[in-house]
Amino acid sequence: MPTGNSALYFDSAATTRVAPEVCAAMLKHLEGTGAFANPSSAQHEAGRLAADGVEQARADVAGELCCATDEILFTSGATESINLALRGVMLANARHGRHLVTTQIEHKAALACCQALADEGFEITRVPPGRDGRVDPAAIADAVRPDTLLVSVMHTNNETGVMQPMQEIAAIAEDRGVLLHVDAAQAAGKLRIDLTQTPIDLLSLSAHKFHGPKGIGCLFVRDRGRLPLRPLTFGGGQEFGLRPGTLPTHQIAGLAAALRLVSEHRDRDHQQVSRLRARFIETLSAQVPLSVHGAADATSPYIVNLSIPGIRSDALINQCASEIAIASGSACSSGTVEPSHVLRAMGVEGDLLYGAVRVSFDRYHTAADIEAAAGAIAQSVKRIRELDA
Repeated sequence: MPTGNSALYFDSAATTRVAPEVCAAMLKHLEGTGAFANPSSAQHEAGRLAADGVEQARADVAGELCCATDEILFTSGATESINLALRGVMLANARHGRHLVTTQIEHKAALACCQALADEGFEITRVPPGRDGRVDPAAIADAVRPDTLLVSVMHTNNETGVMQPMQEIAAIAEDRGVLLHVDAAQAAGKLRIDLTQTPIDLLSLSAHKFHGPKGIGCLFVRDRGRLPLRPLTFGGGQEFGLRPGTLPTHQIAGLAAALRLVSEHRDRDHQQVSRLRARFIETLSAQVPLSVHGAADATSPYIVNLSIPGIRSDALINQCASEIAIASGSACSSGTVEPSHVLRAMGVEGDLLYGAVRVSFDRYHTAADIEAAAGAIAQSVKRIRELDA
């Protein structure tokens, strides 16, 4: 799957291309004779037509997640949803407790939100993972206290693809009488989420992770009428007063269309991507030595995080740039590479820590793409070693 500059795109965990079917659904709300209107303008037919589109999309999303329609709140994406869930719960219910349990390997949106809450006097417990990237449910249970309001855990890690034991964690939260928030940005669409089967109270997702548009996501809030949340912003009262502002009808339609599309093809896509991931690892490991990070039996097929001994991630990414787009879990600040907080929490050290790269897949990749990607990485490793010799 080439990008605009002809490089193969393997950074789908960061964002995916918008599916053609999704673009078509969005255009219906950008063109035409009424669907473009403000859905809050109920005084005229054009506004009511736009509002009908929003509510149909809300019903479609609720149907996919197996929840009530009024339990879906549209947001700008998972980052806003995470902040609304964490801050909304803690600020609205502080009189009942000021303690939140999370993990050391959450997305930075959750970690930064928790740090902001800590700065405001709330107590945060960050549970470490095992060396395989999985969090022990017993460690979550041990961290819960009488004053704990909320547990927040990422379903599928955005750097390693490791999936957490959500059923066990959800059962613990339910048994202890605390709320559970799940960051499902890397799971929604790709994996079946049935909220009638797992006692999750809040769940966040972003459309652009499953071939929808950027800038739109949602927050599921179970039994919304009985779960107090403090809004982050204030205005016209849209989204039950929890997320005011003019609703982006076309983006909401795009989210629903993308979720419908991936749900229709989920099993086929999962099998295909699983084969491609295995083939990629097999093909690349036959050419260069590599270490794959994360639990082999509990990792999403859409992500692989690996290190090649003696090869730094920044050097590999730069060498590959014209042929393949891949990413690192590291952040570059003032020219200094900051190692992945996820891998560091897992106990990855030294060259493997500074050499980790993420290769992520999607439903549009082919076997030919896999062969080309493995070959490009192997050739880049060869060039780096020649330059270092």
